[in-house]
Amino acid sequence: MTTLRAFTCDDLFRFNNISLLNPAPQYGIPFYLQYLAHWPEYFIVAEAPGGELMGYSATVLILCVFTVMGKAEGSVAREEWHGHVTALSVAPEFRRLGLAAKLMELLEEISEKKGGFFVDLFVRVSNQVAVNMYKQLGYSVYRTVLEYYSASSGEPDEDAYDMRKALSRDTEKKSIIPLPHPVRPEDIE
Repeated sequence: MTTLRAFTCDDLFRFNNISLLNPAPQYGIPFYLQYLAHWPEYFIVAEAPGGELMGYSATVLILCVFTVMGKAEGSVAREEWHGHVTALSVAPEFRRLGLAAKLMELLEEISEKKGGFFVDLFVRVSNQVAVNMYKQLGYSVYRTVLEYYSASSGEPDEDAYDMRKALSRDTEKKSIIPLPHPVRPEDIE
């Protein structure tokens, strides 16, 4: 049986099979430790019966439209208080078992309890498998962020979708009304 539990420091040395085979951004140990120290309730891991890690998710409840390394800014008065999914990864051998959906559900529940207006995430426009999964989970494209992901080996930078799902506090669903035009990374608050 799969166990969902809090992420621990020891897990940093056990999840290479998950994160290194994933197209999501790769972060260094200090990044993960910062999230673990500041928002431990948002750092969840799925563990197989044999003790191997199957997947993990990390998010942070923030006071802004976008976060960089977990910084918080903004205000509840502007209805920008939200959960931000920083990373969601499932090891290839454990995909298509509903783990990503379960981890997302847990993160949404935490954001709901914290009084968030919505949950958001950034995903590569080219990652249609992930885009379609998030749409099935109730997320919609709020805006396109031009050249959000830096490319390597001379390829052009890649655009991202900022996808959102309104929570119960956003009764009018204002947080998910799509922007009519793309934005640049420097235009994100």
